[in-house]
Amino acid sequence: MPTATSAIFPAAPPRPGRPVPRVLSIAGSDPSGGAGIQADLKSIAALGGYGMAAITALTAQNTRGVRSVHVPPATFLSEQLDAVSDDIGIDAVKIGMLGSAEVIEAVAAWLRKVRPAVVVLDPVMVATSGDRLLQESAEAALRALLPLAHLITPNLVELAMLVGGELQDTWTGALEQGRALAAATGATVLVKGGHLVGGECPDALVNTAGLLSDEVVVVPGERVATRNSHGTGCSLSSAMAAAQARLGDWELSLREVKPWLAGALEASGSLEVGKGNGPVHHFHHQQPLLSEGSFAAILWREAQQDLDDIHALDFIRNLASGSLGEKEFAYYFAQDAIYLNGYSRVLARASALAPTEAEQLFWTASARQCLEVESELHRTWLGTRTVQPGLGPVTKSYVDHLTAASASGSYAVLAAAVLPCFWLYAEVGATLHARFVAAGEPSAHPYADWLRTYADQDFAAATRRAIAIVDEAARVASAADRAGMVTAFRQSCRLEVDFFDAPRLYS
Repeated sequence: MPTATSAIFPAAPPRPGRPVPRVLSIAGSDPSGGAGIQADLKSIAALGGYGMAAITALTAQNTRGVRSVHVPPATFLSEQLDAVSDDIGIDAVKIGMLGSAEVIEAVAAWLRKVRPAVVVLDPVMVATSGDRLLQESAEAALRALLPLAHLITPNLVELAMLVGGELQDTWTGALEQGRALAAATGATVLVKGGHLVGGECPDALVNTAGLLSDEVVVVPGERVATRNSHGTGCSLSSAMAAAQARLGDWELSLREVKPWLAGALEASGSLEVGKGNGPVHHFHHQQPLLSEGSFAAILWREAQQDLDDIHALDFIRNLASGSLGEKEFAYYFAQDAIYLNGYSRVLARASALAPTEAEQLFWTASARQCLEVESELHRTWLGTRTVQPGLGPVTKSYVDHLTAASASGSYAVLAAAVLPCFWLYAEVGATLHARFVAAGEPSAHPYADWLRTYADQDFAAATRRAIAIVDEAARVASAADRAGMVTAFRQSCRLEVDFFDAPRLYS
């Protein structure tokens, strides 16, 4: 059978997939920023929409409660609504605090005229703090407005008031009242379990098909232990409007919005807003913008322990003093030649993934340099000695790690994985060269020629460029990729330690 709304609004769902839905919030203002229009605009933006607002009421409130409410003339609200809809296509509407019967009637008249494809009505009657936000004389007008909505999102107190029943303290009782409201209005009703007692926090969509078929879709969830729930209802309803305009399916919309809101509650404490019932963190899922050099600084801190461990190795101390045995040095050199061969292929992969021509050229030049150095090692020092050239276990682990990073498909992760071979190698080399110079560059030092190569300014410049590339990649990377970058960098740093220590174990 047709729904009560189908005679007023087109039955066809909004076109799914609109990249940036235009969502109008019709609600009151909260100067503390946690609820009302302010929460709606944040939620719409967080869910990928373009938010607009028509103000129905002005409140004097904070996280502790509502002090007073001022409702401007309903005629002015009508002017706001007409000004927006006369110029801008509206993909979804969220309705919140209305305040008076005159305001409700103005909104109803506008809805009948404009017929938005998505209307989400949050029947704001009582604030989380317990303050009443709707005049008792306006309740009848609000009930008359409900059939113009596609989705109604009352809290349990409001649900009981709208069906004329007792406040429910069980999930079963709440669902029964949700069915009653859906039957009375023809709309889909979102029954919320946030005010129930217990560790579970389910939400349910009643009458999702709009056919009064008694269909109930339950989306389970766990309760988030926080007192910061100011504006939760506003945020949920406006987020549902934005999601529905994109997806065209109430269940899909709820399954996207519910985990987002749970994350907003979990991260709410980081805001440190107010001394009472604080707001949720609408943009918890977005990484803060990184300033230039800030991610490189994070990686530098991550590398400190590994650098200290490298400098403490017998291999490094004996190399600096010249007392390192030739067998150990030969093993290190042979493994370095094998490593550079594999490293050059990974750098070539970085060039293929690089987003700019300049970065492509940098990684290509670095790969070519690796092959030239490998060739030089074989032609000079290694070519005159008998060295076992087999692939060592640490060398294999390091090359395998870099190969895995190159296969991940993430340019940022791969760039972070190859960075320690620039950065740590340059830092260790600079320290070794400084010690060599401080000792007067003794000609009798068996590794003098090798230590002098660490003064290569071209390699130092290449290292600085590699650091800058990784830092820039992090600034445009996703949160998941940034975490992957840190993990890949840490593992490469640890493998650098193991690589310098391998001659002691395997030579």
